[in-house]
Amino acid sequence: MQGSDWVIRVAKDSMRDELESAKIYGALAERLEGREIGRKLREMARMEASHAAFWARFLKARGVDPSTVRPRGWRVRLYTALFRLLGFGLTIKMLELGEGQAIATYSRLLEGGDLTGEEAEELRKLIEDELMHEETFLEEESKIKEFLDHVRDAVLGMSDGLVEILSVTAGLAGAYGDPINVALGGLIVGMGGALSMGIGSYISVKAQKEVRLSTLTTVRNIIRSIPAAVTRILRKALIGKGLREEVADALVKDAASNVALMRRLVAEEIYEIKEEMIEDPGKAGLYTGGFYILGAVVPLIPYFLRLPISISLPLSVGFAGAMLAAVGFVIAVSAGLSIRRKMLEMVAGGIGAAAITYLIGKGASILLGIEVG
Repeated sequence: MQGSDWVIRVAKDSMRDELESAKIYGALAERLEGREIGRKLREMARMEASHAAFWARFLKARGVDPSTVRPRGWRVRLYTALFRLLGFGLTIKMLELGEGQAIATYSRLLEGGDLTGEEAEELRKLIEDELMHEETFLEEESKIKEFLDHVRDAVLGMSDGLVEILSVTAGLAGAYGDPINVALGGLIVGMGGALSMGIGSYISVKAQKEVRLSTLTTVRNIIRSIPAAVTRILRKALIGKGLREEVADALVKDAASNVALMRRLVAEEIYEIKEEMIEDPGKAGLYTGGFYILGAVVPLIPYFLRLPISISLPLSVGFAGAMLAAVGFVIAVSAGLSIRRKMLEMVAGGIGAAAITYLIGKGASILLGIEVG
């Protein structure tokens, strides 16, 4: 059983989070007025307010004044700003992370906290509500799945462009003293990199799509040709994945009378392919290549302004670092990773690569006798 100090701290944090979530959902509902998701968000805001009231009663019962717990206004403003900047898709992913963290915290408290029977029952209801919220976000996320997939293509393309061109320009800055030469050299490398990344992404996704479509065609053919054998193989696969025999038998029997369900089960359980995983190669190539060049331009800006190398280089690193942090933020949100860790990882990796390349360029300038102005 966890100590009372831990329980009080969790209760205070949870109350504050619920108050903030109620305000965030309410603010987003206003901006999505007239849409179904707006109505859902308003209902979720009402639920979160009731959750905060539970935590207020919880704290009061333990002699803690709940009025000392206040929502952080900056967090509410941050989410509304992110909604305007990133759109609904990535904002949903951030809200989904918050719901998942709440469920984990409440589960820990339920297992190890000093709760009365009534409090434990209310807390279970809170967990059910949070699961409903998470389900709502997953439903909305499925409607914008293609958008989220291409956001990832765009962000990964931009991060590659940022890191590679920052490294190249840092190396050139270490070898040459003319900022315009550094800018032109970086731009040429960036254009080549964008073409390479875009074409590579197109070819890779196209090959993957062809393999998956061919497999799905095979699945359709074998279901038509040898349904009994497919049924036996599917049953074996389901049992191998942990289903009880009676459950696997019932599922296979149900699928036998539904060709679409059988095709989906065989593709997913035997071949591990989902039809939703088939990406458009043209869009993947355009997003990856286009955002690569966009990322490549950022470190070049100070050099194109013809600022001295002593000024251009740190400005270039600063611009790229800010963009890498933003890219890390989007990657973390879209993939459900730790935001702080991913942002630090992106910045450290990009600037570290640039520093090493700068030292190589500086060494080359000394060895080759190139004067740095």
